[in-house]
Amino acid sequence: MELLLKKYFGYEEFRPMQLDIINNALQKKDSLVLMPTGGGKSLCYQIPALKLEGLTIVISPLISLMKDQVDNLKTNGISAEYINSTLSFNEIENIKKKIQEKEVKILYIAPERLALEEFKIFLTTLQISLIAIDEAHCISEWGHDFRPDYRNLKFLKKLFPNTPVIALTATATLKVREDIVKQLSLVNPQIFISSFNRKNLNLIVTQKKNTFNKILSLIKRHKNESIIIYCFSRKDTENIARQLKENGLKALPYHAGLPNNIRKQNQELFTKDQINIIVATIAFGMGIDKPDVRLIIHHTFSKSIEGYYQEIGRAGRDGLSSDCVLFYSKGDKRKHEFFIDQIQEDTIRSSALDKLNKMMIYCENTSCRRKDILGYFGESFPENNCSGCDVCLNIPEIKVDIRDKSLILEDVKEKITYDKNLFEKLRTLRKQIADERNVPPFIIFGDVSLREMSSYFPKNEHEFLRINGVGQQKLKDFGESFLKIINDYVRENNIVPERNIRRSQKKDSVKNNMKTNYHERLEQIKEKYRNAYEPWGGEEDNKLKKLYL
Repeated sequence: MELLLKKYFGYEEFRPMQLDIINNALQKKDSLVLMPTGGGKSLCYQIPALKLEGLTIVISPLISLMKDQVDNLKTNGISAEYINSTLSFNEIENIKKKIQEKEVKILYIAPERLALEEFKIFLTTLQISLIAIDEAHCISEWGHDFRPDYRNLKFLKKLFPNTPVIALTATATLKVREDIVKQLSLVNPQIFISSFNRKNLNLIVTQKKNTFNKILSLIKRHKNESIIIYCFSRKDTENIARQLKENGLKALPYHAGLPNNIRKQNQELFTKDQINIIVATIAFGMGIDKPDVRLIIHHTFSKSIEGYYQEIGRAGRDGLSSDCVLFYSKGDKRKHEFFIDQIQEDTIRSSALDKLNKMMIYCENTSCRRKDILGYFGESFPENNCSGCDVCLNIPEIKVDIRDKSLILEDVKEKITYDKNLFEKLRTLRKQIADERNVPPFIIFGDVSLREMSSYFPKNEHEFLRINGVGQQKLKDFGESFLKIINDYVRENNIVPERNIRRSQKKDSVKNNMKTNYHERLEQIKEKYRNAYEPWGGEEDNKLKKLYL
């Protein structure tokens, strides 16, 4: 399984729980997976898709995201396609023909497609080995983002009783989890719950005063980095985007009132790094797979903690430190209440008000933000200080002066020190290749990969393959051009790499150890470390306690 992971995705090892979920699917058992955004949910069905003989179907409500996901898979050397309303009749027929000829391993479809009787009949003619349902919380009326079209998915278990189903979501309370299992008729599903703790996200709540100037300060702190600003209304969205442009910033609006072609164009300009700021209503974000969003600003707080968690989940999907700033005022609560009052059904209206009140409590609390969010999802946080929120770091107010380092958290969590000049050169190359291929730059390589290249300076294909995110296909397609930039830079700047890629050292030492006779190796260890394998005594215990203190 690790060989597939490295060959196609460029990673050396699985994240927690991924392998267990994959094995459960390969044993043809149903699963419900709760994993935070950026936690690696997609690998949980993409790896089994490569192992299984037939077709894997992925159902997702995010039409705008499908193309990016399919482009990503194709760049990794995996045959994938999508069928949704953006394609013409002829394009869909050509894809169906490819599927029938077994030229496709993974097919992405929107839930609306399953309402079409003709498409259901087409599916029954295929060997479907696995069904993955992304954003599974959309099937529940108790969730924060109920989609009636998701009710069409009830028939899947009747139509394909022997096909395993993986339902995946980043946000679901216990009530919603139970509803997902019931609505999808999952058979004795194994429930996998990953930690909801996104350690790389810095959580800040601040008063909604002098807001625009504070936003400008935050943007300066994240110069040229990808930023999403969430607003309450279309009007707010347009106004803030206009003001940012008047201040010389590359910003565009995104909301449901824009013509489809403009909305789509604005999103593409953002994902392709033509602009770095998108100002949006909360309708935006679910369809974004961009891993390098470094700042999320909520100009108005969300109407539920689930919604808020989903929205800040767009930040730092690559695991690098990212900031989430929420502006709070009681006046905004009344805006939300006005729309909630329009809901006809009593139970849904009551549930929406309850969620809003819990969001208010989160904003007004003076306890750890991380602890509050995790507690809402039923997870405890044992530490007294999370070192990643305004409460724990005692940040009373965001200052407008960018020189004030108390403005926002410093990137103390970054683990990779890297050459920023080389990083920018590689970033330019990445953008150039992405433009030629008409895909977002992150599909070529993510920031994590570029930072590692700018830290370890790989000089040949063997070393380049050790970089996170470099698989066989990307080595073949991009290795030569990236290595040329790196080697030229090293030569021109007389750089002597101070370290090798640690993973390669670890892997090589493991292989060597396996080749060495076990008893020989044991003797070598004992000779080098006299006390190795000796019983642990009270004296050692006392030494350890003293060292700890």
